[in-house]
Amino acid sequence: TYKIIANGKKVFLKQMLKRKLKDVPPAQRDMLMGVMNKHPEFFEKVGKEVKILTKQGQSEMAATLIVMRKYQAELQKLMRE
Repeated sequence: TYKIIANGKKVFLKQMLKRKLKDVPPAQRDMLMGVMNKHPEFFEKVGKEVKILTKQGQSEMAATLIVMRKYQAELQKLMRE
């Protein structure tokens, strides 16, 4: 049962990321999707923090920028792997 839930979360995260990256060039989008497939826990952590900030009144864009700045070094490291 856990595997089905985990796979469902993974599919949901992929779909959400595709929507958010619709204006990103295909090569960069594919690279980010590859990182997400390898490290879904990182993107889950980012998503949770963005959600917390939006509940506190931040716009989704502002919350995303804040969280991504916080994890910029970690994301860059994951992208080099």
